[in-house]
Amino acid sequence: MALQSKIEPSLSEGEIEAARPLRSARFVRRLRPVVEVLASVVVVMSVWEMVIRFFDVQPFIFPAPSAVLASLWSGLASGKYIFALGVTLSEILIGCTVGTVAGLLIAAMMVSSKLAHRVVYPWIVGVQTIPKVAIAPLMLVWFGFGIESKILIVALTSMFPVMVNTIAGLSSTDRDQVALLRALCGSRLQVLRYVQLPAALPYIFAGLNTAIVLAVIAAIVGEFVGSRAGIGFLILQANFALDLAAVFALLTLLGALGVTLSSCVRMVENRVCFWNRRN
Repeated sequence: MALQSKIEPSLSEGEIEAARPLRSARFVRRLRPVVEVLASVVVVMSVWEMVIRFFDVQPFIFPAPSAVLASLWSGLASGKYIFALGVTLSEILIGCTVGTVAGLLIAAMMVSSKLAHRVVYPWIVGVQTIPKVAIAPLMLVWFGFGIESKILIVALTSMFPVMVNTIAGLSSTDRDQVALLRALCGSRLQVLRYVQLPAALPYIFAGLNTAIVLAVIAAIVGEFVGSRAGIGFLILQANFALDLAAVFALLTLLGALGVTLSSCVRMVENRVCFWNRRN
């Protein structure tokens, strides 16, 4: 106990009282963006509701926020929206993971070999240029109406931003650091691990943040073309039934999903790239 008391610094009551305002200010600073977003949502929905009621817009033309919230609540309470969200989220996470890994490997290969960059890069750009709506029917023919075709569409969509940003990050490494490690008999793998990869991490997370948002769009496109479950499947059903309140409720759910996934990527980035925090 005596040794522990010597090691652990003791704080006086005055220092503790002085630290409390700092903690409160830090908490308020972190809570401020959430409050601002919620306030903007309340203002937009209030104006939206007043405009709908003032002009007496019919619900099959443009629904009121109250009807959208009622439809959202009923869908969540029944479990229908939760199941569809789980299906779509599985497609997004699995497909984005596959696309990210493929993008990282291809980027590392092209940075290591100029020949591979000249040969492979045009093919990647060509495949990425093709609209996913055009190749989605092919995926359905090859892989069926299950989750596999949507995973492949998401992977193809999310691979390109990760690959391009990784190439930019690996190529922007300080050449003096690379030369120093090679002078110390460092292998190519060690140069990649200890020098190039840490320098490329901010670029990689920038590409991943873009990829996760594009993955949501790709999953919905795949479900529009052909699916048996998912948010896109429910949106098509609601469109056919002219239930615009359900359509807006599902779109709200998609927007919240995209914001949540992007925020998770930013949180991981702030943890990993602690030297490059943007907020």
